[in-house]
Amino acid sequence: MHSSNHLSRHAQQVLTVAQGKAHLQGPGSDPSIARSWLRCLEDYHLDPAQAMAPTVLEHGRLLESRERLQDVLQIAGTEMTNLHQQLSGAGHAVLLTDARGVILNCITAPSERKIFEHAGLWLGADWSEAREGTNGIGTCLVERQSLTIHQGEHFRGRHTGLTCSASPVFDPHGELLAVLDVSSARQDVSRQSQFHTMALVNLSAKMIESCYFLRYFENQWLLRFHLQAESVGLFSEGLLAFDGEGRICAVNQSALNLLGHIRGGLLGKPVESFFDCSLDELFSRASINASASWPLRTRDGRRLFALLRGQPQPASAPVLRAPVVIAPPRPAGICLGDDGLQNDFRRASRVFERDVPLLINGETGSGKEAFAKAVHQGSVRANKAFVALNCAAIPESLIESELFGYRGGSFTGARKEGMRGKLQQADGGTLFLDEIGDMPLALQTRLLRVLEDRLVVPIGGEPQPVNVRIISATHRDLLERVRDGSFREDLYYRLNGLEIALPALRDRSDKSQLLDFLLAEEAGGQAVVLEDAVRQSLLSYPWPGNVRQLRNVLRTLAALCENGRIGLEDLPPLIRNNRPAPISEALAEVQERPLDDAERVALLAALEQQRWHMTHTAEQLGVSRNTLYRKLRKHGIAR
Repeated sequence: MHSSNHLSRHAQQVLTVAQGKAHLQGPGSDPSIARSWLRCLEDYHLDPAQAMAPTVLEHGRLLESRERLQDVLQIAGTEMTNLHQQLSGAGHAVLLTDARGVILNCITAPSERKIFEHAGLWLGADWSEAREGTNGIGTCLVERQSLTIHQGEHFRGRHTGLTCSASPVFDPHGELLAVLDVSSARQDVSRQSQFHTMALVNLSAKMIESCYFLRYFENQWLLRFHLQAESVGLFSEGLLAFDGEGRICAVNQSALNLLGHIRGGLLGKPVESFFDCSLDELFSRASINASASWPLRTRDGRRLFALLRGQPQPASAPVLRAPVVIAPPRPAGICLGDDGLQNDFRRASRVFERDVPLLINGETGSGKEAFAKAVHQGSVRANKAFVALNCAAIPESLIESELFGYRGGSFTGARKEGMRGKLQQADGGTLFLDEIGDMPLALQTRLLRVLEDRLVVPIGGEPQPVNVRIISATHRDLLERVRDGSFREDLYYRLNGLEIALPALRDRSDKSQLLDFLLAEEAGGQAVVLEDAVRQSLLSYPWPGNVRQLRNVLRTLAALCENGRIGLEDLPPLIRNNRPAPISEALAEVQERPLDDAERVALLAALEQQRWHMTHTAEQLGVSRNTLYRKLRKHGIAR
């Protein structure tokens, strides 16, 4: 009855706005919301009181949509995980949709997945405005700009428990490619609190756009430029791709802003028309791994700094070379200043060359994928594919198709030509199976067969030979999962040729070196100085989210840094204060803090009461030991 009354009241509010009687306060007072509500009523003929769940694509069509955007999904996956970590995870779902509004990827805390699914945020769900009315994803697609839809601003009454901040992701030609969205189902979310969330979503969307542009034109001439030399290489840089004849193929929005032109005025035109530099001179400055920027003037006299990615060619005439501004060299993808870690890397590299499977164990965010990729890049397979599959990030219904692929027509909605699975994509190279402990039992059996027979059988297809090396990773105790029957013992010993235990960030001896390494990567050549007090705060913080959390904090600091210095006032309060509350003090505050904090406090209290005896603590809380360990990792609790 309460739900029915709520839907009726919300529907009445929508109709009041539609009749031009909008209140001075409330959702309808925002013109963009009012416009969207009118579209929903007049163009889509939707009913705000209708309580129907969103339409969900059938399995085959969802797989097809994911494959169509597989490059975007791969680029966005890491960025989405980082974004979820930056938002402290709790109470947020990070979503990526295609240009139709269909959800293709979703990052949530496992314990909160059901909450968001109940709200309709399923993989394959269609959240276009025409289907679901005013919402972050759908309205962002129509408006083609970043926006937040807060609770009662949604058109459908059933969605008013959600707050969604969405940002469009454009392809190199200015067409909508995807939407990145952060949704929260918490009732205590204010619209003001979303300003920070919206800024992070915008930043992540721009990062995805830039990475996609760089990959899309991997084999083309690519000019990267900015007003400041130190900003070349950052997400705000201008990107301009041109062919061998100097004709412009594509530009990003930053390039349009820097050059003061619209897209139509640039495409197909000679690059020399806009820069005071001959094509030969540009070609002569190219570098495959460009890291040095040089002054470049526009035709109207403005000075930029640029670098050109491409195969260097000699100029046809002598060229007066401008002074070169050297950017700091880009570090390789991993820091190995810790002696133990360096030794583990040497051992892993040695056995990997003998086709011995690696099992990497470590806390969430400790750098397991970076370690695996570094081992691959140091091997004879470095020029072959490195394919990653996160077994915890993909629903059970999709893992089989993603891993093994399928033959055309093998099920309803399957593509005629079928789809190659990750095992086939990694043929000749390396397959990285992240969070292997979350792989369903049925698929464990099939994977074991592949490892023994070196044959992969796509769904509905015939066996095909595959030559792939396997690196697995987990933050779980796999032997404990073997004992409770959720992981096959024979698969465990097949994957565990050599087990590497990555240290948590708090236990690494190279924290200072790692801090400089990550800051240099995230600053992208920009000169950033940490004040001594900041460095000390960063080094002494316990980092429950490990390297991933540190990288996210440094990325935000580098992006927001204006004068090249980072002071204590720039640090998030949690890190600046670095003072965990005592359990008694936390218990006194529990009534005023969110549910997530309350759970953490309850865990700490039970642990203290049971003197950190895990079995007794699990029994007191009425959960399994596995669930208890998962919650401890989620909250970064360690003795």
